[in-house]
Amino acid sequence: MNLKYYYWYFTNAIPHRVCDDIITYGNSKKEKIATIGRLNENNLNEDSIKDLKKQRDSSVTWLTDLWIWNEIFPYIETANKNAGWNFQLEHPEDFQFTKYKLNQFYDWHCDSWDEPYSDPENKTTYGRIRKLSVSVCLNDGSEYKGGELEFKPLHPNEQKIHVCDQILSKGSLVVFPSFVPHRVKPVTEGERYSLVMWNLGNPFV
Repeated sequence: MNLKYYYWYFTNAIPHRVCDDIITYGNSKKEKIATIGRLNENNLNEDSIKDLKKQRDSSVTWLTDLWIWNEIFPYIETANKNAGWNFQLEHPEDFQFTKYKLNQFYDWHCDSWDEPYSDPENKTTYGRIRKLSVSVCLNDGSEYKGGELEFKPLHPNEQKIHVCDQILSKGSLVVFPSFVPHRVKPVTEGERYSLVMWNLGNPFV
C-alpha cells in the first residue's frame, strides 16, 4: 500500500489536566512487563524475559475508560480523513499506558499482524485487525531525553528514517497506520509517559 503520509500529528491537542489524570490513573494500577506480539506475560520465564528485553523494555498498565477514548477519538477520525487513508474503523482495543524509564526502549516493530484476531470468544477483536495506531505524549519532552519515536519507510528505495519530533510537547499525539514500522529509542534521562491505542477494523481487501 502506497502512503503519502506515514503519520499525522496534532500538537498540544489533549488538555494538560487530562494528561495528568491519565498519568495518575495509570500509575495507580499494577504495572506489567511490556510484551511483544501475542506473548502472554503470565507465561514468561527468565530466558524469555531476557530475550524480550532485547526487543522491548518498558512497563505498561491497561485502561478501558470511555472518558479517555472520548478525548482522543475525534483526532483519529480527523487524521484518517486528512491523511487520505480513509480506513474503515470500528472500536479500539484496551488502551496501553506505557512508562519508559532510564535506558528503556522499544525497537523496530509493527503493531499489526499478518492474520486477524482468531479468538471467537472475544467479540471485540474476532475477525478484525489493527488499522490505525495512536500514541499520545502524556508528559512534556523537556522532562526526559531520548525516547524519540521514529518511523521506517515502507518503500525499499526510500532510506530516510522519519523522526516524529512534532509531538514532544505535552498533550500532543500522532496517528499512523498500524502496519508502518516504528520504534521508541532509549530514554537517556528522566521518564517518558505515553498512551497507546489500536483501532480495529475489517481486514484490508
